[in-house]
Amino acid sequence: MSSIPVTTWSLEQTSPADLLPAAAPEGDVRIVRAEVPSPEFSRFLYTAVGGDIRWTDRLGWTYARWQEQLDRPGAETWVAYDRGTPAGYVELDPQDDGVVEIILFGLIPAFRGRRIGGHLLSYGAARAWDLAERWPERTPTKRVWLHTCSKDGEFAMDNYQRRGFRLFDTKVELEAEVETPGPWPGA
Repeated sequence: MSSIPVTTWSLEQTSPADLLPAAAPEGDVRIVRAEVPSPEFSRFLYTAVGGDIRWTDRLGWTYARWQEQLDRPGAETWVAYDRGTPAGYVELDPQDDGVVEIILFGLIPAFRGRRIGGHLLSYGAARAWDLAERWPERTPTKRVWLHTCSKDGEFAMDNYQRRGFRLFDTKVELEAEVETPGPWPGA
């Protein structure tokens, strides 16, 4: 199996004032929290968003592992809907000492390039900044961070930077080249 170089960029905001919100897209686009942890729905979102950009880390997870991920204290999944159809999502992972990681973010391919991504990222980052309001036992958010890589969509890095995220680390590693899994086997 051949290897390919993959660049991973880590970006952060260190103040709520860093967030530069995007304008809401036209049409009936809503962002709703998935309040009931559902491994089936989360796996659907993961494969639908990441199938064409080689998101493979979670494909081998068991149902129990998906449930464990969703049941983490303070974890939240927010889903963008365009006229009632899931268009993409953002998954927030509160960590220790007021740090929140945006661990997954993306759009289903049919919804990319329609200004939904900037709106969803703005919404997710704003929610990350106010997690302590919803979870009073948490330390107030001091930092929101994420990573993206050269396998992600061509507009990902630009979107993060336009929302006020600043680069703080870059790594290049060789990874095994894998087939694009698609949203389901054989896609």
